[in-house]
Amino acid sequence: MPSFERTFSMKVPSSTENLALIRDFVSGIGAQAGFDENDSARLALAVDEACANVIEHAYQLEETHEVTVRVVVDPEEIKFEIVDTGRGFDPGQLNELQVEELIRQRKSGGLGLRLIRTIMDDVQYRIVPGEKNELRMVKKLKK
Repeated sequence: MPSFERTFSMKVPSSTENLALIRDFVSGIGAQAGFDENDSARLALAVDEACANVIEHAYQLEETHEVTVRVVVDPEEIKFEIVDTGRGFDPGQLNELQVEELIRQRKSGGLGLRLIRTIMDDVQYRIVPGEKNELRMVKKLKK
């Protein structure tokens, strides 16, 4: 039987009100790819966190922009791309404090990228200055 990939895409206005739509979209694709309900919810959580970061940080809560979520499912893995045209972010410049230190300093942020990296098997960020930002996340399919 020949292998093939399936591609899905969703583009929504940059409002936190649309995060529920994104979670439902990702959960549905996760289930279709063979993930159980718990693992589909974890995928949705990682993508939700990435999109929330775009809305809050790249677009600074301006609702006049768009967030694109692309998903490619093939026999080996499920790939997510979050694309925006907002302010770029270099995760290499992020000072990853220990969780205990975040709690001690009473920081409310700083866990999103850590959460994404815990859930996904591969996470890469690419900035094309003046054009777009892409966060690529990969989760291997269970055999």
